[in-house]
Amino acid sequence: MAAGIGDAAAGRLIGLGMGPGDPELITLKAARLLASLPVIAHIHAETPEAGAAGPASGGEAGLARGIAGDLIRADATLIAIAMPMREDRAAGAAAYDAGAARIAGHLAEGHDVGVLCEGDPLTFGSFMYLAARLSGRFRIEVVPGITSMTAAAARLVLPLAARTDSLAIIPATLPEAELARRLDAADGAAFLKIGRHLAKLRRVLTAAGLADHAWYVEHATRPEERILKLSMLADDTAPYFSLILVHRRGEATR
Repeated sequence: MAAGIGDAAAGRLIGLGMGPGDPELITLKAARLLASLPVIAHIHAETPEAGAAGPASGGEAGLARGIAGDLIRADATLIAIAMPMREDRAAGAAAYDAGAARIAGHLAEGHDVGVLCEGDPLTFGSFMYLAARLSGRFRIEVVPGITSMTAAAARLVLPLAARTDSLAIIPATLPEAELARRLDAADGAAFLKIGRHLAKLRRVLTAAGLADHAWYVEHATRPEERILKLSMLADDTAPYFSLILVHRRGEATR
């Protein structure tokens, strides 16, 4: 994907999908670019406030930096963008503004800049907020990545959709009634950003008669990965980077 014509002499802003955690799931194209890009940007999450919706540590692109590891060009300039994990959206917007300004300086000098993004850059990815601020001024490209949702399905060998099925990607941060409404409209669903919303999701899935069909996955493909039926999960809360997969028939191919 490319967007924003921009100055032909300026550098390109490139969103790099790093996949869900296993470095072997980085695409060949992303690995090639990591070895050649002169500037790499990534997000470093600040300690969140109590009850914040975001991850407890690491941050999306902070984790992506760990996935990229030593694939990054040895002499690359690294831009760490501090991201406050708070309910206050103004603080996050200010961080994106500051990060975009720093990136713009390198782009204006003709340097390509890669932005690391866990999973896929355009699926709940921080990259899209930086791209929105720089679009029109600079050329933008995206290297897609494997999402945690598809990685979790692969680990379970669980089909997500078949034939005429509809599949909903639903953030667990939504109000309970809205979660139920969106679930009701779909054959299969992937609930993301579980965190402190686990109890709410249990209620929604139980009310829909789907609790026994639901699978819980945290940190998909990483060493600390955990997979089990939701009905077997005793925890009251979950990591931010966890998800639940469910299908009305138990699996899409039945």
